Amino acid sequence: MTGETNLQSLLASMTPKLLPDVHVFATLAPGVAVPHGLDPVMQFREREGLTLIVTEDQAKLAGLAGTFRCRMITLDIHSSLDAVGFLAAITTRLA
Repeated sequence: MTGETNLQSLLASMTPKLLPDVHVFATLAPGVAVPHGLDPVMQFREREGLTLIVTEDQAKLAGLAGTFRCRMITLDIHSSLDAVGFLAAITTRLA
């Protein structure tokens, strides 16, 4: 199934949902393995180490210091990576 590219269709059809959990960013030093049972929403490698986005509860259970407490909003829509202007329109409204 091909994702939607038309900006007006995307904006009119999306269904934003605020997820209930608080998420945090937690960074593991280089070479440190992701703790067993941790289920990151996202992870990315930086010079400082591996940064994980996990629920605050998961971070606490794993003994990780979390920073930047935030909530996650998901936009229920099947968008194409080629959709021009979609994120710009969303971030403008969030600002």
